[in-house]
Amino acid sequence: MKKIYILFVCIIVFSCGNEKVILLPEINHSDITEINDVSPAYLFYDKTKKDSIELNRKNLISTTNWLINVDKRLTLKQAIPHIKFLQDKKQNSSHKNKDAKNYFTCNDTSRKNLGFIEFTNVVYHEGNSISYFSKISDIPTKKRVNIIYNASQKIEIHGFNKNLTFKVSNDKEFLSDVKSFLNSTEDIEIVIEIKDSITFQSYITLKSHLLKIAKQNVSILNDEFITN
Repeated sequence: MKKIYILFVCIIVFSCGNEKVILLPEINHSDITEINDVSPAYLFYDKTKKDSIELNRKNLISTTNWLINVDKRLTLKQAIPHIKFLQDKKQNSSHKNKDAKNYFTCNDTSRKNLGFIEFTNVVYHEGNSISYFSKISDIPTKKRVNIIYNASQKIEIHGFNKNLTFKVSNDKEFLSDVKSFLNSTEDIEIVIEIKDSITFQSYITLKSHLLKIAKQNVSILNDEFITN
């Protein structure tokens, strides 16, 4: 029998007498704080395994909302293949619910409770965005701005024939820098490109920052690019 205890900072799962802990990624605010009709999957950080990761998906029901609990210490190189596997599993299920969505579970530090980031329609690609867009006859209706999280954990922003590089230090500085860069009356589409060596915590931090900006004339492209 499996028992699950949620302590906000982490999730402790007891299964067959074994204790496993997931350290949840932290965000300082989430617009989504409650989800009903759910089933969970767990991506554990396990340094005893060759790839340091273990996936437990035994309790997933395809017609429910899925809560994907990913340990914040995992890198994207470790986590993304399993996340894509889960996305494909749900998409190809013979039992579907068009209203069921997928969420990452987070620790919302502002509320000292759980918060959630939806990723239902996110498509993860291996390689950079330039190669991807060069292969499709895609004519964007919005101005594209590339936000790249590089190996030195700095943010690069490219667009409008200008560039900006900075290190993420806190929310206010990030939002101020990006909003200043995106100061435009045109419709803008943000393209996320991130190194696979970045931790899941850093990825979620970036996502949560950008969700605060994705309003009015700014949107985030569902295609995300993971590079090595």
